[in-house]
Amino acid sequence: MADHVFVCYAREDESFVLPLVRQLKERGITIWMDKLNLRPGEDWDYAIDKALYECAAFLLVLSPPPSSIIVPPPPPVLAPTFRNSIGMEFVLIPAGEFRMGSENGEDREQPVHVVRITKPFYLGKYQVTQGQWEAVMGNNPSRFPGDPNRPVERVSWEDTQEFLRRLGEQEGKPYRLPTEAEWEYAVRAGSTGAYCFGDDVNQLKDYAWYDANAEGTTHPVGQLQPNAWGLYDVHGNVWEWVQDWYGSDYGQSGRVDPKGAETGKYRVLRGGSWINGAPNLRVSDRFWNFPGYRLIDFGFRCAV
Repeated sequence: MADHVFVCYAREDESFVLPLVRQLKERGITIWMDKLNLRPGEDWDYAIDKALYECAAFLLVLSPPPSSIIVPPPPPVLAPTFRNSIGMEFVLIPAGEFRMGSENGEDREQPVHVVRITKPFYLGKYQVTQGQWEAVMGNNPSRFPGDPNRPVERVSWEDTQEFLRRLGEQEGKPYRLPTEAEWEYAVRAGSTGAYCFGDDVNQLKDYAWYDANAEGTTHPVGQLQPNAWGLYDVHGNVWEWVQDWYGSDYGQSGRVDPKGAETGKYRVLRGGSWINGAPNLRVSDRFWNFPGYRLIDFGFRCAV
């Protein structure tokens, strides 16, 4: 009686079986396998029957039946940008990690903590304009009308929710405000400095409308330089409402796709405005107000 192990397998599993056989042979086990032991001109049926009859052990490699093999569909390929029916442009923000907050900032910006954004999302390339607001809402609440490309302002957080609801119905897809974490992640675009471009405040005039260059008014969106991910006016022009409640548990309410406090009295705004000085335009600076409150420098940017 031979002492070999007879290997039985399906041909489509050969790429799995050959390395397995090699490992068994390296351990001193004698293997009989048709691909290795059958010789040209030999009676293959007889040789296989003989090897099978004389084997000390039988190794059967089973393949799953084709009906049980579930191949998940590939994830959809997302376009890097898209434009909706009223001309709003969106930029795809990739998933990733970043350090949220500032060690040199106010207490409300601490502790600095690592946040992971697990899914890509779209964020408005520009702040929502007066023309876009009028197209959806049929009015213009802004203090500085006259140019449809200026950002809409004097809108409350509650106003933004009605705009987003109507826009979603019109476009057939849900629109929303970014979370506070998504906003800072997208604005940083890889930067670890005070601003999207780093720490040199002398460069701020190239990216932002603020008290040093705005001349007491808002300006049409997209006139200055964008951040590394192609978002404009991420500093200044108008404050941007985000989704979160303002809470005292900053950095403690989850660090994977955080949503902020569950309840609160105020909603968060980010980015600074044409009224503010450079410190308020820092990427980590946090401001808040009542969700029903409107000011001449409160605007927003949409996410999808």
